[in-house]
Amino acid sequence: MERSASTAPPSHPRPGTRDFTLLWWANAADAVGTQASGAVLPLLLLGLGHPPQVVGLVAGVSTAIGLLIGPFVAVPVDRGARRRVMLGSATVSALAMGGVSLALTTGHPPLGLVLTAVLVERSATACFEAAARGTVALVCPAPEQPRAIARLAAADQGALIVGPALGGVLYQVARALPFLADALSYLVSALCVRAMRADLAAPAAPASPTAAAPAAPASPTAPTARAELRVRLGEVLREGAAGLRLVRSSAPLRLVLVWSATVNVVVVTLYFGAVFALQRGGHGGAALGAVLAVSGAAGLAGALAAPRVAKRFGASRTVTGTTWLLVPLTAAPAALAPVAGAWAYGALFGLVCLLMPMASVVLQARALQVTAPALQARTGAVLATATTGGASLAPVLAGVLADRVSPAAPAVACGVTLTLLAVHTSRRPLRDGRAAEVAG
Repeated sequence: MERSASTAPPSHPRPGTRDFTLLWWANAADAVGTQASGAVLPLLLLGLGHPPQVVGLVAGVSTAIGLLIGPFVAVPVDRGARRRVMLGSATVSALAMGGVSLALTTGHPPLGLVLTAVLVERSATACFEAAARGTVALVCPAPEQPRAIARLAAADQGALIVGPALGGVLYQVARALPFLADALSYLVSALCVRAMRADLAAPAAPASPTAAAPAAPASPTAPTARAELRVRLGEVLREGAAGLRLVRSSAPLRLVLVWSATVNVVVVTLYFGAVFALQRGGHGGAALGAVLAVSGAAGLAGALAAPRVAKRFGASRTVTGTTWLLVPLTAAPAALAPVAGAWAYGALFGLVCLLMPMASVVLQARALQVTAPALQARTGAVLATATTGGASLAPVLAGVLADRVSPAAPAVACGVTLTLLAVHTSRRPLRDGRAAEVAG
C-alpha cells in the first residue's frame, strides 16, 4: 500500500518546538562527545605504548561493527522499539566511556579493557544511530523536514569543529577528561530522548500472511525446533531486507544512495590525497588542522543555507547544479599539487564542504518523504551502510593512486567520478515523488 508524506498527523510539532529541540540537543550532545573522545583516542593508545597498527585495527573494527549492527537493530526499531533502543544505547555508551575515564584515573589500563569499552560504545552508538533515523519524520510534518534536517546537519558540522578542539584541550588537562565528557554527553542524549513527548513508535507495516498465520498444532509431522528456527530466521532476514527492497524499487532512494556513496568516497579520497600532498610539501599538523577547521565552518554554513537554496532553485536543480559545481573543485588539486600551499587546499575543501550540504540536505529530506514510517530505520541503515562502507575504502584508494600513479592521481580520479555522477543526475534528476510504498 502507499502512504503519502502529506498525511503526517497535524499535531506533529514544527522544528524549534519542544520535541524537535530535544532531538536536536540529543544528536548535538552525542556528536560533540563522540568527536571529543574520538579525536584523542589514537593519542591515548599511542601514549599507552601501543603501535600504530593497533590504532588502525581499533578504528577498522569499530567501523565494521557499526556497519554490521545497524541493519539488524533497524528491524525492532521499525517495529516500535525506537525510544527503548535510543535510551538503552545512550546509557550503555555512557557506562562504557565512564569506565574508560575511571580506568585512566587509576593508572595504566590494559589494552583489552580500552578495546572492549570502545567496541561496546561503538556498538551502542550504532544502535542509537539506527534508532534515531526516521525520528524527524515522527516529530516534524513533511513540509518542515528539509529545514529540520538542515539544522541537524548543521549540528553535525558544528560538532566537527567544537568536538576535536574540546577533546584536545581536555586531554592536555587530563587524559581521562575527554572520555568523561563523552560519557556525560550520552547522559544528556538519554535525558533528552526520555523527555520527548511524541510517540516514537512508527505505525507498523501490515504483517505478512506467513507471520500472521496461527501456529499449527503439534503432531508427529510438525517441524522440528531446528526447522522452526530456520523459519524464524528467514522471517527476520526478510524483514531486514525490506529496506533494501524499497531502495531498489524507488528511483529517489536509488539516487540518494548513489549520490551519497559516491560523494563521500570522493571527499574522503580527496582529503587523504591532500594529506599526502601537504606532507610531501613539508606542512605540519597545524596546516592540516587549518584545512579541517575551514572545511568544518564551510560545511556548517552550507547546511544552514541549504533549505533557502532548495526553495529558490528547486530540489532537482539544487542537486544537479551542486554536483556539476563540485567537478572542477575536486579536479583542481591535480593542477595545484606541485605548487599548492595549505591555504589553497583549505580554500578548495571549504568550497567543497560549502556546496555538499546543499544537495545532501535535499536528498535526505526526499528520502524521509518517500519512505513509510515503518521502514525509516531499515531504509536508513541501507543508505548508511552503502555510504560508510564506500568511504571506508577511500583512504586505501587515495594511497594506492598517490603511490603507484602520481600525487595528482587522486584528484583526477575524483574529478572523473564526479563528472559521471553529474551526468547521471542530469539524465535522472530528482523528481517530486508521491509517497513511500510499504514493502512488508
